[in-house]
Amino acid sequence: MYRDPVQSLEPLPSRSAAPRALRVGMIGIGTVGAGTFRVLARNQADIAGRAGRPIELVMVAARNLERAARIVGGTVPVTDDPLRVATHPDVDVVVEVAGGTGPARDWVLAAIAHGKHVVTANKALLAVHGAEIFAAARQHGVAVAYEGAVAVSIPIVKALREGLTANRIEWVAGIINGTTNFILSKMEDEGLDFAAALAEAQALGYAEADPAFDIEGIDAAHKLTLLAANAFGTSVRLADVQVEGITSLQRTDVACAAQLGFRIKLLGVARRREEGVELRVQPALVPVSHLMAHVNGSMNGIMVKGDAAGVTMYYGAGAGSEQTASAVIADLVDVARLDGTHAAQRVPHLGFHAHAMSALPVLPRAATCSSHYLRVPVHAAGDVEAISAWLVRQQVPVRHVTLAAAAQPGSGPQVLVLTQPVQQGTMDLALHALQAHPSVAGKVTALRVEELA
Repeated sequence: MYRDPVQSLEPLPSRSAAPRALRVGMIGIGTVGAGTFRVLARNQADIAGRAGRPIELVMVAARNLERAARIVGGTVPVTDDPLRVATHPDVDVVVEVAGGTGPARDWVLAAIAHGKHVVTANKALLAVHGAEIFAAARQHGVAVAYEGAVAVSIPIVKALREGLTANRIEWVAGIINGTTNFILSKMEDEGLDFAAALAEAQALGYAEADPAFDIEGIDAAHKLTLLAANAFGTSVRLADVQVEGITSLQRTDVACAAQLGFRIKLLGVARRREEGVELRVQPALVPVSHLMAHVNGSMNGIMVKGDAAGVTMYYGAGAGSEQTASAVIADLVDVARLDGTHAAQRVPHLGFHAHAMSALPVLPRAATCSSHYLRVPVHAAGDVEAISAWLVRQQVPVRHVTLAAAAQPGSGPQVLVLTQPVQQGTMDLALHALQAHPSVAGKVTALRVEELA
């Protein structure tokens, strides 16, 4: 039996010569929480040296008290009440790694209301409730840090907020979901179809039993909202992201993309244009010569283009217990350094200059612009020129057209088209009409092409 020891938690002794430890309460001790505990314990001397003060885990909330007690080895009190961690006077900062968007919101807002800083790796929480959470943090003068919520081990939030702070960011684009990148890599490297690649990802633990959150692009959309908010100063607007997953992707298109000199990746793209900002997640063709095309397996890669720095790239693990813990603890170090300083002197919260972007709305789908790849099943190989000429008449400029080198068994010839950049509204109208063209023998497939230059 385990009793709740929170009420009897003894205050830390006062220190006159050394800085007081930053006292951490953690909600959740699953994969990420356990990794955070291990890394804090293993590297405590190095972390304290870099933070300028010790960072001590003083309390943990968990559903399974016995499991939590085994993980911490009796060194940290455990409780089954997250609100006690969020509101306890002996906690300076709350680490929320339990996940979810309902109860987690209440715990985080309670912590903020009690004057506690918050560190979280919960991208869904911030994507759904970020505006409310960051407004509360501003009101109470505390920090909300979330590096682990965006790209796990890649310090992309710090890069955008600090390393690239002098830049006007033009675009951010990335492979920000390790599960889908693993599946697409398998489809290309081993010629698997989507179902077989997904089954292998599940067998190896890269995909959940219910993988919809990843393969439908929702996870990447959550992360893209946070990237865009940091890049452009916009508020968190998950509903504005155009989301398309990889469930309908066929290995035929993977092979045809390779024939044309491209690889297919699930990309999150946030791009500034004169008339607004594009926010979209979709499978897209990337030139095989591009660095992003070589981010394979479960790895993540993010590129940023700034007006001064130009294009920079960031690469690292897209999942993992201690990989995420690395980002969580980096946020704790930042909090340790900044705790006690005036709120205005800290790195600003998300949406810190949203008023500056009020005239730059998120563009609707029809107004976004990119090049496209089309795979058009036709009745005869001689229909290539007819398809190309017809697209041009529909205001779709054609860059390249050819026949697929090797059709799938039982299928007829396939015309492959690469277009010049064209607005999505024009492309959608052309695709709808193309489907009824007399030369077309089946469903037309369309994917975006991203040059990322």
